[in-house]
Amino acid sequence: MTSAMNVLYRPAGQLCLLVVAMLLAACSPTSAPKLEAASLVITDARVWTGDPDKPWAEAVAARGENIVAVGSSAEIEPLIGDDTEVIAADGRMLVPGFIDSHVHFLVGGSGIASVQLRDAKSPQEFTQRIADFAERSEPGEWITGGTWDHTNWGGELPRREWIDAVTPENPVWVARLDGHMALANSVALDLAGVDADTPEVSGGEIVRGADSRPTGVLKDNAMRLVHKVMPEPTAEQLDRYLDAAMRYVAQNGVTTVHDMFADDLDSWLSLATYRRAESDGTLITRIYAVMPLVEWQKLRDDIALHGRGNEWLRTGGVKGFMDGSLGSHTAAFLEPYTDTPGESGFLLDPLDDIRAWITFADAAGLQPIVHAIGDKAIRDLLDIYYDIDNEDGDRDRRFRIEHAQHIHPDDMPRFEIQNVIASMQPYHAIDDGRWAEDVIGKERANTTYAFKSLIDSGAHVTFGSDWYVAPASPLYGIYAAVTRRTLDDANPNGWVPQQKVTVEQALRAYTYEGAFAAFEEDRKGMLKVGMLADMALIDRDLTAIVPETLRDAKILKTIVGGRVVFTRPEDN
Repeated sequence: MTSAMNVLYRPAGQLCLLVVAMLLAACSPTSAPKLEAASLVITDARVWTGDPDKPWAEAVAARGENIVAVGSSAEIEPLIGDDTEVIAADGRMLVPGFIDSHVHFLVGGSGIASVQLRDAKSPQEFTQRIADFAERSEPGEWITGGTWDHTNWGGELPRREWIDAVTPENPVWVARLDGHMALANSVALDLAGVDADTPEVSGGEIVRGADSRPTGVLKDNAMRLVHKVMPEPTAEQLDRYLDAAMRYVAQNGVTTVHDMFADDLDSWLSLATYRRAESDGTLITRIYAVMPLVEWQKLRDDIALHGRGNEWLRTGGVKGFMDGSLGSHTAAFLEPYTDTPGESGFLLDPLDDIRAWITFADAAGLQPIVHAIGDKAIRDLLDIYYDIDNEDGDRDRRFRIEHAQHIHPDDMPRFEIQNVIASMQPYHAIDDGRWAEDVIGKERANTTYAFKSLIDSGAHVTFGSDWYVAPASPLYGIYAAVTRRTLDDANPNGWVPQQKVTVEQALRAYTYEGAFAAFEEDRKGMLKVGMLADMALIDRDLTAIVPETLRDAKILKTIVGGRVVFTRPEDN
């Protein structure tokens, strides 16, 4: 008999009995405080947490927008209450919600409803698709979108003559897939006042025929001639674009996007659209809205008035451009292009102007996020970042280089040394890899899309899609980074295979590194207690399958802030 039970038989009587009974009740397991139930529990999952201290688990519990427990299914079970939504994963893989670090969000949303030219295989198919779309369009309505790829039919650039006859009443402005050149028909050129007498544009090109008349293709800064005459979309249209974009990325497991402005849609209209949705509570995607570098003062003043936002919508980044793209031959290289020895690309603005904008933006506490593709553009930008760090004091700036595609070997270590984030898009590697060596040669290709070299050096590498330019599918991006098999499957062992990464390295680049690239790693990018409950459920364990089958994986559910925002239909 225990000492506590002995007390029951002491002569102290009823008072002693009452005290002991209370003590026993206090020590009883059934009297322990009842745990507050979770609002959402995912059990029996293969959970990749992204947390180096606890990389794998079986279950996750969320209460409201936050994760409250990560562990085994048995450990999480006490958090299941009568009103808890329980998802039995049946061994499927659960990962932190994907962060797409580079999208053109509303333009992508508008493109879902626009003419589709990406897989047009011939000039005839290109023309026919535009003709079919024009038949369904109202007279005077602009036909945009497209994302055509002239390499599909041998490399000949399209001309306005291809489409003029089938679009007599509609202005047409359809972009190449990289967004660095577009084709206008004669109606659009007339509205923009572009003709044989139009002077050349610095940082761009009006492609002309033998008679000096524009062919309809405008590159980079010259594209602004058409952009300025395009009508602004209405608030109702913008809301539809946003809804389409959010639903599309949710289907791909994306819970946060870094939205880079696009010339053909005013960035402040985009921000107003996001703020309208945030105020109405209709956002299902978290957005880091990045504004134009040249408008750094306007953003500085806007932040002073409105702040930087919240966990659904934030500002603070400014996007600039050093050069154009490889496919358009407008990326700036140290040496000429292999296929056009007289060209080496160009910077889109004078270097002194770019330096001044970045310096002023940094001094205003904004995050410079600058596009650089060619090795000259990357080197010049690294130099600017280096000078600012040394002249204006060391602090946590998190300078970013968007794309960082063709790095000179001498500049590879500088990303880690200077703490510059490489924001890269794996899908571009398996797309460009079909033809890039013809453009820049084999030697320069060895450090093209150098994912592994950068990661091995200790640099921060974040992945994205560049949607609308490429699909906003992290699963396909992981496939691209891990296999580097080009889209034509002509490189079964991978194009530049020494730059392959592991599945877990690619997952980290799409989760934690995306959060780090926006100063949000304390709330996103891992599944651990205190983090936002942003998650994606995948139909298979990506770390346990043949790499070539990664592209066949499917998103089953996407969860944002503890709420399921997408369920794959067959999983209902």
